[in-house]
Amino acid sequence: MEKREQLYEGKAKKVYATDDPNLVIVSYKDDATAFDGTKRGTIMGKGAINNRMSNFLMKKLADAGIPTHFVEELNDRETLVKKVQIVPLEVIIRNVSAGSFAKRYGVEEGIVFDEPTFEFSYKNDDLHDPLLNTSHALALKLATKEEIAAIKSMALKVNDVLKAFFAECGVRLIDFKLEFGRLPDGTIVLADEISPDTCRFWDAKTNEKLDKDRFRRDLGNVEEAYQEMMRRVFGGQQ
Repeated sequence: MEKREQLYEGKAKKVYATDDPNLVIVSYKDDATAFDGTKRGTIMGKGAINNRMSNFLMKKLADAGIPTHFVEELNDRETLVKKVQIVPLEVIIRNVSAGSFAKRYGVEEGIVFDEPTFEFSYKNDDLHDPLLNTSHALALKLATKEEIAAIKSMALKVNDVLKAFFAECGVRLIDFKLEFGRLPDGTIVLADEISPDTCRFWDAKTNEKLDKDRFRRDLGNVEEAYQEMMRRVFGGQQ
């Protein structure tokens, strides 16, 4: 597979064209941002950890019947994926109150919900990714009713699979963000990544944070938290 020109650079990844118009190469960076990019830094080794962990989890989800964009891991930092048109809806699934949910609704962190919450935000940096509901998404023609139903069903299934897996790793899956994309034939697939950048992970016994919150909140030991998640996910089989 020939790597060609760079198509896009985001906060955490670069995307390159290949000699196949339906496939692109995603390259993970060590750059870290928070609070709409107002806080910037570097988490050494993050790109390789996020790449390998995300690919491992994408394969696990595919085995559970959830279609994804994953094709092949090329090296520690680069992965071949199907080219998709990203649906401009970020999906947030929450199992426990934390982060913006706790702040927005004035509740403490750590409240376990009876069932997971599901929310959309409009994927738009200029507008700071505002929350929206299904009616708004339809009014803005961001997705069809059928696509929204498929996304919600898939996202909740992702939660079931990942919660069970992380419980085996001694980790609580607090909340996470997902993105979905359309293949050329219109099929909706899971895209982007699943990593300590996009999930909140707490140690099952101590509730120690093992994710990007350590960077956001200046808690220290950021690299160590990412490495610890890598160890738990791969169980020493790296």
